[in-house]
Amino acid sequence: MNLQKVTFKNKNGQSLIGRLELPADRHPYNYVLFAHCFTCNKNLLAVKNISKSLTYNGFGVLRFDFTGLGESDGDFADTNFSGNVEDLVAAADFLKSNYQAPTLLIGHSLGGAAIIFAASEIPSVQAVATVGAPSNPIHVKHLLKSGLEEIKKEGEAVINLGGRDFKIKKQFIDDLETKSLPETAKNLRKPLLVMHSPQDDTVGIKNAEEIYVAAHHPKSFVSLDGADHLLTRKEDSIYVGDVIAAWAKRYLNCDTPDNNLKTKHQVAASLDAEDGFTTKLKVGNHYMTADEPTNFGGNDFGPSPYEYVSAGLSACTVMTIQMYAKRKDWQVDNVEVHTSYSNSHAKDCENCEDSSAKIDTFEREIRIIGDLDEKQKARIMQIADKCPVHKTLHSETQVITRLVE
Repeated sequence: MNLQKVTFKNKNGQSLIGRLELPADRHPYNYVLFAHCFTCNKNLLAVKNISKSLTYNGFGVLRFDFTGLGESDGDFADTNFSGNVEDLVAAADFLKSNYQAPTLLIGHSLGGAAIIFAASEIPSVQAVATVGAPSNPIHVKHLLKSGLEEIKKEGEAVINLGGRDFKIKKQFIDDLETKSLPETAKNLRKPLLVMHSPQDDTVGIKNAEEIYVAAHHPKSFVSLDGADHLLTRKEDSIYVGDVIAAWAKRYLNCDTPDNNLKTKHQVAASLDAEDGFTTKLKVGNHYMTADEPTNFGGNDFGPSPYEYVSAGLSACTVMTIQMYAKRKDWQVDNVEVHTSYSNSHAKDCENCEDSSAKIDTFEREIRIIGDLDEKQKARIMQIADKCPVHKTLHSETQVITRLVE
């Protein structure tokens, strides 16, 4: 992925810091604005995983720290919910001025409530998705119960949330009490996806029901069964990103223009330092994942590089056989090719005296279903060896490598 650090100003002129994540080797067809949870920041693992899933599906994603959090300027104690909404509008203006106005808003927890309010102030937004969002911002009060009485009495209190101390002022509570999310959701009039876990102990599943009932169609609900509020399991946050991407494409213009590719190459691979071996690939106009098995230190989220080579050989073989059969007007109902790669000790080679000498071996098995005689089957086996990928693997090749900026 292409990850960029960006800076923009909020309504009060303070600098907000974000990360803009773009797809590998292509221009995104839509931009997404992501709002993180209460007192979280843009680098929460769940936020990063959801963003990666979206960029993998062709979206550009801006995630940023609200005022007073993470790397952004300001004092969190002086902020409130309305300020978060204003930060989202400022982020949308930044995207519009420098890239492309966002068409999709995604919010996690209180960020989910904030995007519903912000959607009415961002004309470019065409779809909205919430994850574990409260049906009313005032729900946050139960997270502050340890210091709520002190806040009411003294006007402020230091609250420990997630192991960190935050100063909360009475104006934050007062601002929350003025916000009616069900009424705002009712007036949203944009496609809405509500995602929530039945096991969410922080924001109960009843909140999802209230948001869903208040909103107009088109609206959708997806249960995140087994997930916790912060989506701490990697597979849960990746699932959220994949589902949102698939859902949003129904409502957004996701056509790929002819000039969308950044380079002339057919395949691009991108790997972030923190991702181990889990590699994002752009293969033509399609997106895939390569990885290594867990016993090799990978996550096994995708085929290994040699499995992709084996896949290319298998696919090319079945295409070549079917193309030849159609040209000959032979009845071949189905062709299956099973291929495995290994690096085995060479039995016959010039360096047989070297016990470490090995040879790359692809074992290929072909199954043909059709009305063919033995002579025709034998000919098809000969044709299999003439598939272009097979010929490439047997030919002398060269790889020309250059460093680009």
